[in-house]
Amino acid sequence: MTKKTKLELTWPGKEERPRLEPRILIEDPAKSYHAKVRRDGDIFDNMLIKGDNLLALKALEQDYAGKVKCVFIDPPYNTGSAFTHYDDGVEHSLWLSLMRDRLECLRRLLADDGSLWVSLDDNEAHYFKVMCDEIFGRGNFVANVVWQKKYAPANDTLWLSASHDHLLVYAKNRDLWRPNQLPRTDKTDAAYKNPDNDPRGPWKAGDYTCAKSADERPNLYYPITNPNTGEVIWPKKTRVWGYGPDAHKEHVEQDLIWWGKDGTNKVPSLKRLSTSLKNDGIKAQTVWTWEEVGHTQDGRKEQIQLVPEDPFTTPKPEKLIERVITLGSSMGDLVLDSFAGSGTTGAVAHKMGRRWIMVEIGDHADSHIVPRLQKVIDGADQGGISKAADWKGGGGFRYFTLAPSLLEQDRYGNWVIAKDYNPAMLAEAMCKHMGFTYAPSSDPQEYWRHGSSTETDFIYVTTQALTHEACAKISHDVGPDRSLLICCKAFDADADAFDNLTLVKIPTSILQKCEWGRDDYSLNIQNLPEADDAAEEIQAMTEGLPLFAGEAGDE
Repeated sequence: MTKKTKLELTWPGKEERPRLEPRILIEDPAKSYHAKVRRDGDIFDNMLIKGDNLLALKALEQDYAGKVKCVFIDPPYNTGSAFTHYDDGVEHSLWLSLMRDRLECLRRLLADDGSLWVSLDDNEAHYFKVMCDEIFGRGNFVANVVWQKKYAPANDTLWLSASHDHLLVYAKNRDLWRPNQLPRTDKTDAAYKNPDNDPRGPWKAGDYTCAKSADERPNLYYPITNPNTGEVIWPKKTRVWGYGPDAHKEHVEQDLIWWGKDGTNKVPSLKRLSTSLKNDGIKAQTVWTWEEVGHTQDGRKEQIQLVPEDPFTTPKPEKLIERVITLGSSMGDLVLDSFAGSGTTGAVAHKMGRRWIMVEIGDHADSHIVPRLQKVIDGADQGGISKAADWKGGGGFRYFTLAPSLLEQDRYGNWVIAKDYNPAMLAEAMCKHMGFTYAPSSDPQEYWRHGSSTETDFIYVTTQALTHEACAKISHDVGPDRSLLICCKAFDADADAFDNLTLVKIPTSILQKCEWGRDDYSLNIQNLPEADDAAEEIQAMTEGLPLFAGEAGDE
């Protein structure tokens, strides 16, 4: 018996994984924005997060794991070129590690029937595909969509002019996820004619055979008669009829068989009536032309209209994102983009009636995304898909930043609670660290109730040093039918004396859980650590030579 080969992509530093701190998010009301009036269907709880996207994804996990229907990301392509708004040239192995860490978070955030769409070019797409197979499962790969991003060749190219990008599509669970259909267009409807003046209206001829042999499907290998000529016709043994005898009989009775204009075709067609189109939509294909979804210059023109003094250099056209969101989500679903760039995903999702979350670390979160979304909400942005979506404005978003690290070192090198943390921030942060939902009680008698993990299990966070008497009072207030985790600065009490209390110290209880004080896991090469001692492997990979590891053998 031959053992199957387990093939996976490997690279220097693959086994190194960050220990992420689950930060809390701090809203900046001055930058949050909403429409001046409320309309039916308006969505106001959209989120724009400025900060490192890996830390932001970790911060979202507790509340949004399993709730995101569609993820679209347009990460730096790692081309080696320097862009105005970010550096796109991270060394290959580091790029893979940083993308791997983000993909694992994104997978946890996706709903079971959700999908991931990743825009890349040939620099990393094929390495990324192998890596993503490992994280999502090869069976959950859906398609490699080819987007024609340019309509004319580049005259200065030395080899072949690149005219397309890749959109790699994965499902969280391919058995559960199905893409929506695309709306019909005048072009698709133009294919329906009525050459025989059928009173039911226009129709299109469909194939009456299928790619099965008579040996595979003997029930589909049978004769049918052309009523116009009386000729008895058999299908090819290598390509039998697409319908069984009973279905064919129904087609004849319903006048759905077409034998050609003169009625003498050797193989009939099935009349597909425009009135019987399923879901009034069409199936998406894997090649998207610029006529359908726009090209890079369309995205550039949209940016110039929005930010003429400093347009984002590499935006995607709104029609491209509209296609992704149409296929991957429905009204009210949650869409996520953790490489927000100029904010196209949020702008399009907003116009399409989806909820959205965007993350962006760069200053263009403020210089480009915020003013763009304000124009969308005010109805002033009538470019992109606005007219097609009949967008009039409305809704809003909340602007967040990541809280600083919970712990910092004092002048003696000891880890202590950061001075920026007030009691409410500390309580919320400890809830995240200890796996509780932050929900402080408004009842002054339940001052100890900062969050819960179940209906009877709660958490209390305080910087006080608790005495035995204080713990006894808290134990009495909690009661025998509930349990309480107390996170405090110190305690002078017998922790085993109270059946309904568990006492832990801050920061001792969380000190080893994660990396403290690290605010940047970005794809900016200036902020990345040096690779260690794998120079030859790195050279091989940057020259485009794949490095694979696996086992193969016979047994």
